[in-house]
Amino acid sequence: MAKTEYVGEFEFNASKKMLFPYFSTASGLAQWFADDVNINNSSKEYTFIWDGDETVAKLTSNRTNHHVRFDVVDENDDDPNYFEFKLDMNELTQSVYVQITDYSDMDVEEAQELWESLTSDLKEIVGG
Repeated sequence: MAKTEYVGEFEFNASKKMLFPYFSTASGLAQWFADDVNINNSSKEYTFIWDGDETVAKLTSNRTNHHVRFDVVDENDDDPNYFEFKLDMNELTQSVYVQITDYSDMDVEEAQELWESLTSDLKEIVGG
């Protein structure tokens, strides 16, 4: 199956400082993104668990309060999946926009539905 890149932008009424741990820590990601998340600190590999299935991704980019990128670890894939979260603030409205990039086997419509649902869950948690 061909891979596609989905890019979505979601507005939050919360500060970047408050939101960032939900994208960069195991406990934050486990609240809205996966059923559970474990970290191997020495290798910077995160194990994401959904319905008993595990996906391992390496933290490949991290700038505090700005962005996080995870590359999925798969030795059998020459073109590995990745997902990235970028936080940007609109100075006029004081809203924070989270840009999510998802490069995977999902088609764009499926990815859009997934990310809209996940970010809706996160908005309920942070109240924004």
